[in-house]
Amino acid sequence: MHAFPVAVQPYTIRSALATNYVDALERLASIGYKGIELGLPPDGMSITEQKAVLDRLGLHVIGTHAGFDTLDFDADRLADYLDQIEGGRYVTISLRLHSREDILAKAVRMNEIGKQFRDRGITFLYHNHDWEFTRFDGEYALDLLLNATDPELVKTELDTYWIKRGGEDPVTYLQTLSGRAPLLHIKDMEAGDEQLFAEIGTGILNFRAIAQVAQQIGVECLVVEQDECRQDPFESLQISYTNLRELGIML
Repeated sequence: MHAFPVAVQPYTIRSALATNYVDALERLASIGYKGIELGLPPDGMSITEQKAVLDRLGLHVIGTHAGFDTLDFDADRLADYLDQIEGGRYVTISLRLHSREDILAKAVRMNEIGKQFRDRGITFLYHNHDWEFTRFDGEYALDLLLNATDPELVKTELDTYWIKRGGEDPVTYLQTLSGRAPLLHIKDMEAGDEQLFAEIGTGILNFRAIAQVAQQIGVECLVVEQDECRQDPFESLQISYTNLRELGIML
């Protein structure tokens, strides 16, 4: 079984970050996570101070997210941030996609942004939810977007839960993305009609099979996220971390 570096997306602990930013990061590090997708520091903290905290905790920024449902952001500011934090070279976005025409227009802008990032040594990624599996003229919105963007300029950070929620099998769908999926968000789904989020290894997704296809398509790092938790979010992240170790797919 191939093993991957595993990072964490702290959206899972957004409430704790808002309450006590440093304490929340300390608790993540205490679980054992080494990589983190992290954005600019909160008000009152400089990037230098943020980096000092991360260095003390042994946390490395693997990339950052540019926001939700907007292509109007300062790409150079995010590139500067990754330079200053000495982080990974990924910037990720998510969008709402309303029609074929909307997708094609956004694809043009995404290629422009992707080139801007590539010139800074950064890879631009798209992160899906379930609405990208709406069909326009018989094609998934996500497929339309990926076909309309340059695979050298726009790659993906797909999400196993949201692929399943969209009606596709993550293992099957990921096979179509060879060379275009350097990061992969991993989260599980509870059995039952509610299809609620679940800790890795406690739901219906087959993460050994997901890891196998991830290796085949060139995924470099797995990223744990759980949008909503039935228990304390730190406990959920601990369960996912422990189960990834037991599954043998985490370095």
